[in-house]
Amino acid sequence: MDVLFFTDENVLGLGKLLARAGRDDVLHPGHPDLPEVPLGALDTEWMPVVGRLGLVVVTRDRRIRTRPAEQAIYREHGIRSVWIGAKQDLLPEDQVRIFLRHESRIRREIVKRGPGPWALALTESGVRPLRFGT
Repeated sequence: MDVLFFTDENVLGLGKLLARAGRDDVLHPGHPDLPEVPLGALDTEWMPVVGRLGLVVVTRDRRIRTRPAEQAIYREHGIRSVWIGAKQDLLPEDQVRIFLRHESRIRREIVKRGPGPWALALTESGVRPLRFGT
């Protein structure tokens, strides 16, 4: 099965732009193919669903890996995530550009790392592992 990505509400624009470009491998809150995750769903509500479905989370919410409740769900449901990092806020168009530039590397890391929990950082310069729970 191909990797399916889930863009949370922190990068909702990224998910919507990729969907408009014809990508059918990217879901987001409110997506018709993911009715169990409506817009406005709390992290603690959507994370178990995404983990169960084996989706790879794309986010800018760094705290999702450090809050106790989210951290427990992260571990329990084997969440796999890619955190888009930058010193400044990025427009959705910039997020798309960075994601597409490094997507082949992200996909290789997904295969290499296998089941979660794990997290990767995605920046202009590339992809690197993030320590879980920090």
